[in-house]
Amino acid sequence: MGKFEIKTDNSGKFRFNLKAGNGQVILSSQGYSTKSACENGIESVRKNSQNDNMFERKTASNGSPFFNLKASNGQVIGSSEMYSSTSAMENGIASVKKNAPDAGVNDTTA
Repeated sequence: MGKFEIKTDNSGKFRFNLKAGNGQVILSSQGYSTKSACENGIESVRKNSQNDNMFERKTASNGSPFFNLKASNGQVIGSSEMYSSTSAMENGIASVKKNAPDAGVNDTTA
């Protein structure tokens, strides 16, 4: 079972990672100025991850495939790692769809 992990970065912003059941990070957020905004981002991932149209499939300048998950307003709420192949990226998207709705939250900022 997946989980969201909330942490603070070096600049004091709140970020979350969605981790798969094996502990691998499958989606990373932007930096948020407040914890409540970060928690809203998590809720947005739970909702939008169930709509395949919200996944933006991209290719980095070095040719590595990756994806962004967007909210209904078009804002990116999370980005994946770089993948070695398109099929690996599609597996990552499938993992987000599977893990996000029921993932617990581990808040490491408290």
